[in-house]
Amino acid sequence: MKKPEKILRPIKRIHGGTHVPHNKNTAEFEREPFFDVDHVAILMQQHIGAPCIPCVKPGDSVFVGTKIGDSDKYISAPIHSSVSGTVSKIDTVLLPSGQTSQQIVIKSDSSMTPDPEIKPVEVKTADDLVAAARNSGLVGLGGAGFPAHVKLKTSPEKPIDYLIINAAECEPFITADYRECMENPDDILEGVYLIKTLLNIKNVIICVEDNKPKAIKTLYNIACDRKDTDNSVRLMRLKSSYPQGAEKVLIYSATGRKIPFGKLPSDVGCIVMNVTSIAFLNRYIKTGMPLVSKSITVDGGGINNPKNLTVPIGTPFEEIFEYCGGLKPDAVKFLSGGPMMGVSVADASMSVLKQTNAITVLSKNETALDTPYSCINCGRCASACPMNLTPARVDSAMQFGKQEELIKLHPEYCIECGCCSYSCPSKRHLTQTMRLAKTELKKSK
Repeated sequence: MKKPEKILRPIKRIHGGTHVPHNKNTAEFEREPFFDVDHVAILMQQHIGAPCIPCVKPGDSVFVGTKIGDSDKYISAPIHSSVSGTVSKIDTVLLPSGQTSQQIVIKSDSSMTPDPEIKPVEVKTADDLVAAARNSGLVGLGGAGFPAHVKLKTSPEKPIDYLIINAAECEPFITADYRECMENPDDILEGVYLIKTLLNIKNVIICVEDNKPKAIKTLYNIACDRKDTDNSVRLMRLKSSYPQGAEKVLIYSATGRKIPFGKLPSDVGCIVMNVTSIAFLNRYIKTGMPLVSKSITVDGGGINNPKNLTVPIGTPFEEIFEYCGGLKPDAVKFLSGGPMMGVSVADASMSVLKQTNAITVLSKNETALDTPYSCINCGRCASACPMNLTPARVDSAMQFGKQEELIKLHPEYCIECGCCSYSCPSKRHLTQTMRLAKTELKKSK
């Protein structure tokens, strides 16, 4: 009889981080399908990299899975229709980031008819896997939105010896990845072995925080699967600490390796895949249906009925709010994402993106409306920063226009996790300042 598998402990512990309330209120809420939408508004900027160009025009009929946007740039991913219906218009909209993007609006016919061209995908080689990842439109589903085919394209010059599965889900409120672990463990298992085998990766580490005991049990069974004869697939239990799920932090915890600035995980022999991304890729190969829907958590003190939902990509937030019983009277802000790294959205017509993993609706009591006051030089922001930066000094350099000092402080290393703002007793908006500092340095270069 095989001895019980030992669960790994982190090899290294990150500097800083912070303990945030978990608020995993929807952890035991099964995902509900919500596809009865009037229309979808699908942005052509759904990922890190080059935006797509529409390949349909107003009046065209489309099916679920029909390609409607693509780009010839390497760092990009095609975009597909998430409903069947008619393209009603193509316009340009302003994004929360301040950038603009083309948007394809499709009027749904309510039938959700799949594209007749869709069929299972044959994958036998590493190149087949990369092509499948691109054709599926897969980007990082944990929130980053990095095109998956770029991650999976390996080379002999950069051998990969670790595949790290990110099931940490460290941000408050969000439970979408947790539900993937509980509801689709077979897809996760098959996806792990598919990538491990085709890319010839020696070690797989499945990382999950210790505040998810049921997920740990499920993922432990995957790590102990009988296929793993050489014990190369292991489970690692991470201590619940934010931002444990950030890519650089996760690699450091799991392997002790640091990613140099400007480099990718592949430069240190690692590929990091979100657990939902792994499961989706396996489903795509079996069915041929590209990335057209997204599982999200809708929660926060400002929503009447928190839920885990699966919705068509491009679903307007306002339709989701209505399905969840509407907003409470004291709802003051909603975020695309979680409360730490989510982006504030002013208009409820904003739609779900591929990388949207949550919509967080905050009530007045949950929102920091305090006026920021002067820095007291306590150093808490520096203590909390997982990248060993000094946000208060960056804030000062930005305030007084000290360009040379700003360069020395390396704000470009910031991962925008929000730990500095959360830890600041003066309620200073340090994360926003770090973003502005990064933009300032890009302009100066």
